[in-house]
This record gives sequence, C-alpha cells and structure tokens, in this order.
Amino acid sequence: MADQALAEQHVREFARASVRAGLLDTDAVRDEVRQAIEVELPARAAESTDLAAAWVDEAREELRADQQGWPEATDYERLQSAFAEIELLDVVVLQGCDDHWSAKAVLDERAAAGSPPRGIAWFTPSDVWHAVDEGMLEVNLWHGDTANAAPGDALLDAVIGILEKHGLAAHFDEGRIEVDAHWHKRLAS
Repeated sequence: MADQALAEQHVREFARASVRAGLLDTDAVRDEVRQAIEVELPARAAESTDLAAAWVDEAREELRADQQGWPEATDYERLQSAFAEIELLDVVVLQGCDDHWSAKAVLDERAAAGSPPRGIAWFTPSDVWHAVDEGMLEVNLWHGDTANAAPGDALLDAVIGILEKHGLAAHFDEGRIEVDAHWHKRLAS
C-alpha cells in the first residue's frame, strides 16, 4: 500500500512538473501522465485517462493560483529574452530537447545544409523540471562541431555574458552552464 501511495505521489509530481514546464500542450501532457499511470500504477490503468485529466487540471489550477504572486517579469521571461539574443550569435537554442542525440542531429542537419551554426545550447525536460522547483537551469553548450565549451572559451564567455546582461547569474560547472533561474512559465490565457 505504501509503495502504491509513493508511486501515485511520483506520478502526480510528474504531472505538476510537466504542467509547469509548459513544454507540451495540455493534451500531450495528459497523454504523458496517462502513460505514466499505466506503467507506475497498473492497478489503476482502467481509469488512467480520467485520472490523468484530473491530475493535470489540478496542476494547472495550482499554477494559475501561484502565478498571481509572481513578479511582472519572471526568470522564464528573462531566459527567453536571453535565448533570443544568444541565437543572434548563431547559437541554436533547444529548449526541452530529448537528449544529446537530438542536439547533435540539429547540428548535423545544419552542417549538411551548408550552414553549420557557431554553437548550440540545449537542455532537457528534466533540466526544466529541476528549474521549476530548485531555481537552477543547467544548459549544455557545444560548438558547432559538438566540442564542449570550456572555461576561457569565447563562446562560453559570450553566452554567460548575455545571460548576466538579462539579470540571470550563471557560471560554468562540470561541463554545463548553471543558470540561477526559476522556470516560472505562465499558463497561456
């Protein structure tokens, strides 16, 4: 019974994090949560569609209430402005991409088209979920040839400079840029 309660708590947390990340539309989040219910709570699989809808709606209402207390400009909005400026450096920004293979595929496509980018900055959904609750987004930064950015690297310095210009403290640690930012993405009206 305790295992069942813990599994339900994890699926509810997944629903909450997915809603707050805002990387998928509501129907896609409901489908992801439905699948998680079927895997993690097989005894409740028959009611997975209704449970998913209820848990996602509950998470949306919680977010709607919480965002009333957010400042006018959130870290999420500052991140979006910074990412737009980073893209002006010919650095592709992939928000919530699946994994490093997805990032590499984008670089390969650009190279095959004869327009390799200067670099690529990317992070996964789990990185976003971490920023939702912990206030820290980890961003991978590669050069256009997939070489990792490194301390003293002009590309790394430029990206960190842009983040800081937008009011986001950032530093490089263990191969990734750690950005002090809560992912406070508002629900669409």
